[in-house]
Amino acid sequence: MSSEVVLSSGNNGRPRERADAARNRARVLAAAEQLFALAGGAAGVTMEDIARAAGVGRATLYRRYPDPTSIAQALLDSHEAELQGRIMTGPPPLGPGAPPADRLAAFYRAMTELLERHLHLVLGAETGRARFRTGVYSFWRRHVEVLLQSGPPPHPSALVDALMAPLAPEVYEYQRKVRGLTPEQIAEALALLAGRVLVAGR
Repeated sequence: MSSEVVLSSGNNGRPRERADAARNRARVLAAAEQLFALAGGAAGVTMEDIARAAGVGRATLYRRYPDPTSIAQALLDSHEAELQGRIMTGPPPLGPGAPPADRLAAFYRAMTELLERHLHLVLGAETGRARFRTGVYSFWRRHVEVLLQSGPPPHPSALVDALMAPLAPEVYEYQRKVRGLTPEQIAEALALLAGRVLVAGR
């Protein structure tokens, strides 16, 4: 059967992924992640490349994903969702309970770690204007804005995007590959920025 979902009365009538569709999805994501890593991002990878590597037909691939960028975003979703959970309910300083400057520094460190591990995916899904259209960017942005509202900056909404700018994947790639900075150096510099913005003036 070609349908990817079936309805189950035991699941409140909501669509449930078929077992064969779940296997195909896992094969597609695994193949795409390898190709993106080799190519340094999704830009140099075609849907035909992914279908061939995953051993699925192009129709199967296009039924779920319109382009390589959407596949890169799907791969990122699980990693970013885990970090969101740590921010909302995890232990401090990343989670609630620490001073705003410490939480912002911890957020910067966590994002640096995510970029280091998954840069090839982020470059495929969250570059340029596409970055601002993702739901996760809105989450990160709101988190930083709330921390700023707890500190001395007089206009948090005007400052938040400047504090998000260092986390652009193109910036991180430039720092690592062109300037030769280590992840630890980048995280320490951002922690210094967090302290200057949220501690200064108290």
